[in-house]
Amino acid sequence: MKTKTKKPGKQRKRMYRAPHHRRGRYLSAPLSSELKEKYGVNAMPVRRGDTVKVMRGDHKGFEGKVIRVNRKNFRIFIEGITREKADGTTVPVPIHPSKVEILSLNLDDDWRKRILERRGAPEEAEQPEAKLESEETVTS
Repeated sequence: MKTKTKKPGKQRKRMYRAPHHRRGRYLSAPLSSELKEKYGVNAMPVRRGDTVKVMRGDHKGFEGKVIRVNRKNFRIFIEGITREKADGTTVPVPIHPSKVEILSLNLDDDWRKRILERRGAPEEAEQPEAKLESEETVTS
């Protein structure tokens, strides 16, 4: 995403003051290598129902479904990752989406399917190869 400024302080300020509908873009996570090959997309915003794998931190290697996305604090909550409080209650642990990898996408929403089709653009990837073949026949 292109920013209007190079100053880190201004970038952070814009992120934390962003409206709710733009905050979802900051909650993106990289896709697994299988999904990258399948859809031709490197990263997608995390949604409830996606299966993710934690890549960094105390819970590294844990896989589970996303049960909640908190756009206010830029954190996601994964099923099975909990912490016990001093009074004995268990609470889910917030994790930043950049520290996880998406293993499977929740494609119940037609909008998300259209986003993948639009961003993947496999037709555009095939066109440069065809141009190279036609250039080789001209040069020989």
